[in-house]
Amino acid sequence: MPARHGADDELARHNADHELARRFEADRAHLRAVAYRMLGSLSEAEDAVQEAWFKLSRSDVSEVRNLSGWLTTVVGRVCLDMLRSRGSRREDPLEYYVPDPVVRLPDTTDPEHAAEITESVGLALLVVLETLAPAERLAFVLHDMFAVSFDEIARIVDRTPAATRQLASRARRRVQDATPAAGPDARRQREIADAFLAAAHGGDFEGLLAVLDPDVVLRADGGTALAVASKIVRGAEAVIAQALTYAKFRTGTLRLLVNGAPAVLSVSGGRPTALMAFTIAGDRIVELHILADPERLAALGLREEDLARATY
Repeated sequence: MPARHGADDELARHNADHELARRFEADRAHLRAVAYRMLGSLSEAEDAVQEAWFKLSRSDVSEVRNLSGWLTTVVGRVCLDMLRSRGSRREDPLEYYVPDPVVRLPDTTDPEHAAEITESVGLALLVVLETLAPAERLAFVLHDMFAVSFDEIARIVDRTPAATRQLASRARRRVQDATPAAGPDARRQREIADAFLAAAHGGDFEGLLAVLDPDVVLRADGGTALAVASKIVRGAEAVIAQALTYAKFRTGTLRLLVNGAPAVLSVSGGRPTALMAFTIAGDRIVELHILADPERLAALGLREEDLARATY
């Protein structure tokens, strides 16, 4: 009889573990979306989600009524620790930093996790979020983007709910002041991006001027391997000078979507050399984000057959 009870207990534990894993997998895309907004890094977001699984597997959650909410706060706490650690060791100039892009080909179906990650989060917003203090970023992301209560967030940042509300308020003002207005529909955005590329390749100064906002900002991130490429350029004429200079280099171009917005990848010798994403407000390009870091470009997840589709 004891052996039978032992087998029954083992089966019950196995079933409970299986159900816990199933529920976690059902929340994985949501948790990845939270972590990506908190960290702006796909690899770090995956690490944060994995850490949440480790904490879940070691915790007794039998009394937890809202497991999704519990996991969201766990991921938030993990991300807060990661941001604080990053701030103490960060070496790359924040001014030039381009967050990890979520890339897909425009004629492919968006995978569920990519749709979850990119919904309402463009690179321009992620750049602004990078300027916030870790606790401000947590309060804004969890409350404004995922409707977590200030009472719950307060326990994570070890502050009162009223102080936590102030954190989110300060962050919200920063975001509203710095984030571009909403752009036109996807088709019109692609038309504007294509007009920019055609004008750049044709050396058409007036054509470029017509699609660029007068106060356009170009941010280029070459990482540590290509630090010389990192720069920030402001104003239409300065950006046009950069565009006309780089258009002289003969590379292939592959049209992509980055975080749901139009982008183009430069390809040379079958390898990606630079990714340029457009932020468009009204009918003008207001920001250009260029990722030239060879290591991060290699991690975009594009296949050889995808890169072979580049046109010259």
